[in-house]
Amino acid sequence: TRTDTPLRDIPQSIQVVPRQVLEDRNVQNLSQATETVAGVLEGGDRSFRIIRGFVQEGNFRNGLRDVGGYGVTPEQTIERVEVLRGPASVLFGQLEPGGIVNVTTRQPLSEPFYNLTFEAGNYELYRPSVDLSGPLTADNTVLYRLIASYENRNPIPEPTEISETVIAPSITFNFGDRTSLNLYYEYSNITGDPFWYYTGIFSDGELFPRDFFPSYPSLARADRTTQRYGYEFRHEFNDNLQIRNSLSIAAQNNYETGVFGNAIENDRFITEFNAFDYNYRPENYFGQIDLLGKFETGTISHQLLIGFDVNRYVETTKLFFSDELPNLDIFNPDYDIPAPEFVPQLQSRNLTQSYGIYIQNQIAFSDDLRLLIGGRYDWVSSRNETFDFGTSGNTTEEPFQNNGAFSPRIGLVYQPSDTVSLYASYSRSFRQSTGFNPDGRAFEPTRGTQYEIGARTELLDNRLSANLAAYYLTKTNVTTPDPSNPLFSVQSGEQRSQGIELDVTGEILPGWNIILAYAYTDAEVTKDNSIPEGNRLANVPENQASLWTTYEIQEGNLSGLGFGLGLFYVGKRQGDLANSFQLDGYLRTDAALYYRKDRFRAAINIRNLFDLDYAEVSAGGRTLIQRGDPFTITGSVSWTF
Repeated sequence: TRTDTPLRDIPQSIQVVPRQVLEDRNVQNLSQATETVAGVLEGGDRSFRIIRGFVQEGNFRNGLRDVGGYGVTPEQTIERVEVLRGPASVLFGQLEPGGIVNVTTRQPLSEPFYNLTFEAGNYELYRPSVDLSGPLTADNTVLYRLIASYENRNPIPEPTEISETVIAPSITFNFGDRTSLNLYYEYSNITGDPFWYYTGIFSDGELFPRDFFPSYPSLARADRTTQRYGYEFRHEFNDNLQIRNSLSIAAQNNYETGVFGNAIENDRFITEFNAFDYNYRPENYFGQIDLLGKFETGTISHQLLIGFDVNRYVETTKLFFSDELPNLDIFNPDYDIPAPEFVPQLQSRNLTQSYGIYIQNQIAFSDDLRLLIGGRYDWVSSRNETFDFGTSGNTTEEPFQNNGAFSPRIGLVYQPSDTVSLYASYSRSFRQSTGFNPDGRAFEPTRGTQYEIGARTELLDNRLSANLAAYYLTKTNVTTPDPSNPLFSVQSGEQRSQGIELDVTGEILPGWNIILAYAYTDAEVTKDNSIPEGNRLANVPENQASLWTTYEIQEGNLSGLGFGLGLFYVGKRQGDLANSFQLDGYLRTDAALYYRKDRFRAAINIRNLFDLDYAEVSAGGRTLIQRGDPFTITGSVSWTF
């Protein structure tokens, strides 16, 4: 809600993954961090999430829109992860309707904090890291934090090698008790030689052999650099009125070569290879200002939020392409091929600019009855520019596509007791669709509409909390081929997701913690001119469940010794929207052993304890399967001074 409000007072399904859980599980990326949240799945390339059946590209960082696609936030900088399920356009602008993942980063501390960590594991993993923080002045008016790490690993299949460097300094100025300014910078670079790859699936549903590299290693390299910087300013005029202003800039420079096959012949050969060599440079500029006030009208209290934001997103792409590659024998691969000749394919610049104004009021009629109502209007314009690769310098500019959309939200919370909270809500979202109708009219934005009811309760003297939600969510204005002219599209498509989610978190007994999640998701195509109605949405299982539990001995000589166990179940899913093949379900087991003593911590984390071979997600074809990690063991030691 962009306000300091307890979750039990919000009419929306929200789940928070705190820093302690991230450390206990030793998560290595954001996709792993959200595995304990019901209804959230890996969406591809570790930078996409599927929430309530719909793919959400990119994430939010400290409540601000981050660069999409490849914009992965380094795990070392994350303080906690917040998952907001359902349409969130009322505060966050154009989005897919499933929800968002917001990352809250680690901030400068007022007390000295120095942490050194070293991790090592199989596949030649090693990662040293430092986290330093504290005051720079005696009166705590200037605080700092510096996080830095280096990682190198050689995951299978050979000869893959990946390295990552992260440097993230930040500084906070406290201009009195009511005014603060935080400045931050983050640099991350990840290289792969070869880099990310997809595996394939045979006609019987089995994956390609693990030790087989399903591409040409000499043509699979990448170098991705992300730089983020910005500020957050807060000022409290008094106890009831404050203003906030933030600016976030993220810029990436991605160089990548890759080869992907598009077909499988006789369950033996990968065919129809495409090779590309490209430079992809997204830049995201996001600014926001809002005013938060508290007041009363008689016996009714209000928490009013009024805000404005602006977002400028620019993508520059230069692509070279080749399809002159031979078939690859899966069981007897020959990677020794002449270098293909790349020809210019595309040079373009896509610009999207949006402005949004929003207002929200959280009304407390009494201690047990609350209303949240809000609305936002967005103006979005976009244009694609295509450049001539030759010497003429000609540029083809499409006209600006302009759209506007209003996104409302209303929700009611009733609390019959101090431990039970019931809610019902209605919300809408939008996302701009690029393109034009056969008559030349610009496409309308796709719209998401959701009805949700839920209940939250506190158990075991408030040590354990449970959240149950049921929702009905539709996405309309989906583009589909025009029956009168297949060369054009019309916006008559519709997709629907409905389901139930349960999250249980807390402490059952002293030292025994548990996170339990279950999601039933019925997501399908309800209207389309080319895809059969009733087809399941890709990569969305009907059933998904997880359990993560830890126990730490509280007394005696073994005090501080802890154990962790995780079970992660994902049911079978369709591999594409045409439902032409399936991905089998899987049950993965993780484990942890750790010891804490004063400021020392040592741990052993195992992911995929029984070395299960499974498909994590499909990018849309039998040769575009993202494989789950094999048996992975990581040892870590850390000292905090």
